[in-house]
Amino acid sequence: MRLFSKYIWRFSLEKKEIYLTFDDGPTPEITNFVLDELQKYKAKATFFCIGKNIKNEPEIFKRIIAEKHAVGNHTQNHLSGWKSSKKEYVENFLECESEISNAIQKCQKQQLFRPPYGKLKKKQAKKILKKGYKIIMWSVLSADFDTSITKEECLENVLQNTTNGSIVVFHDSVKASKKLRYVLPKVLTQFTQQGFVFKAIL
Repeated sequence: MRLFSKYIWRFSLEKKEIYLTFDDGPTPEITNFVLDELQKYKAKATFFCIGKNIKNEPEIFKRIIAEKHAVGNHTQNHLSGWKSSKKEYVENFLECESEISNAIQKCQKQQLFRPPYGKLKKKQAKKILKKGYKIIMWSVLSADFDTSITKEECLENVLQNTTNGSIVVFHDSVKASKKLRYVLPKVLTQFTQQGFVFKAIL
């Protein structure tokens, strides 16, 4: 339980700040749209990137960095910790770390990690924490990837559950793209009108 408490699930309830996060990119079909929308509102966010996607889409990854968003490690191949050995998982995590380090300056690097599917074994987590990483979870799961809900339900889910200090999970993936194109502009508009600031995780 003590290890579980070292994960970060939300930030301060005292401040009107929201932390939007985007998992699984960079993806040419949707990541540039996300960046364009964030730019309109001077919003900052955190992108938990898959290493192989960084390798395949270096220009989009460079744009994320250039526009001052935070980036985090989401493993090289989107591995489930529950289905992987400690050795296999940590090696995959290190591969992604290497992709990130090769793409950006050391001084810009945030040591943030989010486990794919939110699934992580204790020994895997200990190793990652020992390397100085913060393990970032979430307080609001948008469910933009869920084919059983409508884009309107996805939006309502985010609007109803997001508050001061919320960490919101979206996915800049092909699977989530249709819902994200509908939901993200409305989330940015509504919370900006309510006086919230969108911040990157540092």
